[in-house]
Amino acid sequence: MGTLKNEYKSFLDDIEKNIKDKDDLEYIKKRFTSFVDVVLDQMDYIMDYKEEEMAKLEETQNELNNKMEQMQQVINNIEKDIYSEDGFDFEIVCPYCNYEFIIDVDENKTEIECPECQNIIELDWSGDVDEETQQEETEPNDRNTCQGDCHGCHGCNDEDDDM
Repeated sequence: MGTLKNEYKSFLDDIEKNIKDKDDLEYIKKRFTSFVDVVLDQMDYIMDYKEEEMAKLEETQNELNNKMEQMQQVINNIEKDIYSEDGFDFEIVCPYCNYEFIIDVDENKTEIECPECQNIIELDWSGDVDEETQQEETEPNDRNTCQGDCHGCHGCNDEDDDM
């Protein structure tokens, strides 16, 4: 605004030097002053409007930041659930006694003993159920292909127990 004030003063000085008639000079000064007042009022209005808009944008930005923080907390919790620092937990339901228990994921283990009924449960970490179903459909159902998941079954490879 300093430049505007300097320009205004320079304009008034210039018209005072160049207009000799005092009545004309006063008329021009009043008219120019009223024009400048209108321009300044419009500038104030525009500045107020822009300040309101900026305040709204800042408020919206704060709301978005809060939502982003909440989303990040949810993501961190999901990440913590999926990738816990203590290792991965896996819930097992024993196919023999329906006992539920949790084990740490160890893809090198191929079987585990049920802590309730002590039956051996075969572990398949591939998670490919379709492949297992297809394999069961194409293989003959004999004692050599027993999956050991019959209710109450202790494994079909124990042929000597029947004798």
